[in-house]
Amino acid sequence: MLPRWLASLLHRAARAEQPLGPEHATDIDRAMMAKAIDLARHAASMGEVPVGAVIYRPASGDIVAQAHNLRESTADPAGHAELIAIVNAAKAIDDWRLNDLALAVTLEPCAMCAGAVVNARLGRLVFGARDPKAGFCASLGRLTQDRRLNHRVRPIEGVLAAESSQLLRDFFRARRARSNNAT
Repeated sequence: MLPRWLASLLHRAARAEQPLGPEHATDIDRAMMAKAIDLARHAASMGEVPVGAVIYRPASGDIVAQAHNLRESTADPAGHAELIAIVNAAKAIDDWRLNDLALAVTLEPCAMCAGAVVNARLGRLVFGARDPKAGFCASLGRLTQDRRLNHRVRPIEGVLAAESSQLLRDFFRARRARSNNAT
């Protein structure tokens, strides 16, 4: 049974508006997602879960920061692509407020990363594939739209979702095959 506070949070989050669909993405959003997918491919080549993130200026497409997952290679539980990109973007513009910037990430952010999106006050969030096990922008909850928080951003989901999902499926299929061959 869920604690009352968590059940309340999930209930309120479920009442938030649905994320916007991929038809709301701009050409710049799609180009940045393609760049994030390239970063995810690089992560996979390093043995990292293939997630890539790009922070950019939505009007011009200028990239401010980019990253891919680094949890395995750094043994850092906070080594998520979007969290690394947010930290690097704040350093690049010398301000923690990222209101005028957008984040494109190949996988729906988890609760930690969705919280970072809110706390950094990102102005736009675009993601590819939903994460039914950990995603907290659409799947398990809608933290980025919680009305109790001081900042909200309604995500645009499903941008190049098929490509993002396929990368993840291929990565985990290969990992399972290696694990089965080792036994």
